[in-house]
Amino acid sequence: MKKIVIVGLGLIGGSLALALKGFEDFQVIGVARRQATVDYALEHGVGDEATLDVTAAVRQADVTVLCINPVDIVTFLAEHRNDFKPGSLVTDVCGIKSAIMAAAQALPPEVDFIGCHPMAGTEFSGIEHAFAEMFRGSHLILTPREDSWEPHVALMERMAAYIGCQDVVKTTPQEHDAILAYTSQMMHIIAVSVCDDPMLFTCKGFEGSSFRGCTRVAALDVPLWTQLFSLNAPALTACLDVFIDNLKDYRKVIASGDGEKLAEKLTWSANRKRQMDLPGPDLLH
Repeated sequence: MKKIVIVGLGLIGGSLALALKGFEDFQVIGVARRQATVDYALEHGVGDEATLDVTAAVRQADVTVLCINPVDIVTFLAEHRNDFKPGSLVTDVCGIKSAIMAAAQALPPEVDFIGCHPMAGTEFSGIEHAFAEMFRGSHLILTPREDSWEPHVALMERMAAYIGCQDVVKTTPQEHDAILAYTSQMMHIIAVSVCDDPMLFTCKGFEGSSFRGCTRVAALDVPLWTQLFSLNAPALTACLDVFIDNLKDYRKVIASGDGEKLAEKLTWSANRKRQMDLPGPDLLH
């Protein structure tokens, strides 16, 4: 059997190991850093096998999926560049693509790399929260290199369909990072900023679905998101500058007491949201 090796059995890696079981003629092997994680994977069927021996696993992999933190991916590609099997595919699930694609240049020419980012997740972390349905209905973003092998791109598309993704979107690393700064990273900054308010602990019993929805992702994985924000700082700060200006505009019109202008502004914003929700192509298409 061919082998898919998933390096990192956290929430995403564990869910991927569950979702890919039975895919074509591949055996799914999970790699973890801790024996407790390996034991959990073996006991709960997270993949077909699990191991601590990353080098041995990578050397036999036809597909290696890196499900570790961004900085760890950069280090991993450099340290294991000569361990990947010639003719194999290496990919990742990281929410930042420019830095990862740059690091992948260290790989030898006989090893293919395709950047990947499944638009799925929860506010939890760890293998114990992994579930096979994680990717159903989600977008899978790919950032192939100019020399990426078409059979590998096709393989990624079949994998996406198998785990339940609704589509595959191909784009550049730069466009991915600029858009994700807005649609994902800034949303997490908004969530944690709301939780910085002194009223947070006095609102118990008053919070509704809008508050819970806004702050859902605030209890984030701090090491992961510190790296994502830092590696995408130029794009993220540009988005935050626009957002801060928009907040100031709303504050100004609310403070003015002009209900007519406020209603006009609210109508404009609400109509933009309704227009976005209409059926049609996504921004990345």
